[in-house]
Amino acid sequence: MHGIDKRPGCGGEECGDRAMASFSRRRFLNTTLTGASAGVLAGIGTELGAPSPARAQTITSPAEALQALVEGNQRYVERQLTFYQKDLAILQQRTAEKQEPFASVLSCADSRVPVELIFDQSIGHVFVNRVAGNIATTEIIASIEYGAAVLGTKLIMVLSHGNCGAVAATIAGKAVPGQISSLYRYIRPAVNQAGDNLRAATEANARIQAQLLKESSPVLAGLIKEGKLSVVAAFYDVKNGKVTLLS
Repeated sequence: MHGIDKRPGCGGEECGDRAMASFSRRRFLNTTLTGASAGVLAGIGTELGAPSPARAQTITSPAEALQALVEGNQRYVERQLTFYQKDLAILQQRTAEKQEPFASVLSCADSRVPVELIFDQSIGHVFVNRVAGNIATTEIIASIEYGAAVLGTKLIMVLSHGNCGAVAATIAGKAVPGQISSLYRYIRPAVNQAGDNLRAATEANARIQAQLLKESSPVLAGLIKEGKLSVVAAFYDVKNGKVTLLS
């Protein structure tokens, strides 16, 4: 058997004691060397390979938050995405107990508008609220207030997009099944303002919803007044992936 001394003159209990002593010394040395190697590698990892803090937690102002989204969208347009390079397991661990998103995005529910992807963001970075027509309903406002007042988001972006079905349906004003028409009353002011042009009405809707967030919520208004929060409107072109800020 491996580990038993077979040398001449070795036998009985004496042989067994030698074998066990030899095995114990080898095991001790192997364990010690393995532990030392692990310590060295851990030290190297701490100095060279340790992950940096999530970017979401380093953004401290509305201007920085907006810049992060603008730069992320530029990377998306240029097909130079970086979010997949981040260790998702580490991001999950860091956000398991607490989330600190730097921005809220009120987006349409349209499947062609994957918010995190078009801004090149990952886990824990963006607090996304989605509803057809990107409208500021009572429930949506409550969710966005939570993002700003509790989670500490620095920016709210109302993100409209090209060929929006909710806006198109509001312009058409035809009978629709179920409760779909309940969306119309939120979007109708934009159609009244911009007319039947889909792009113009879609952009007008984003501006109107952004203004509603500023004016209808004392919570958000207070943070804006203190310089801790900004609200902007934007348009996403589903053809080329570009997000344009709306004045």
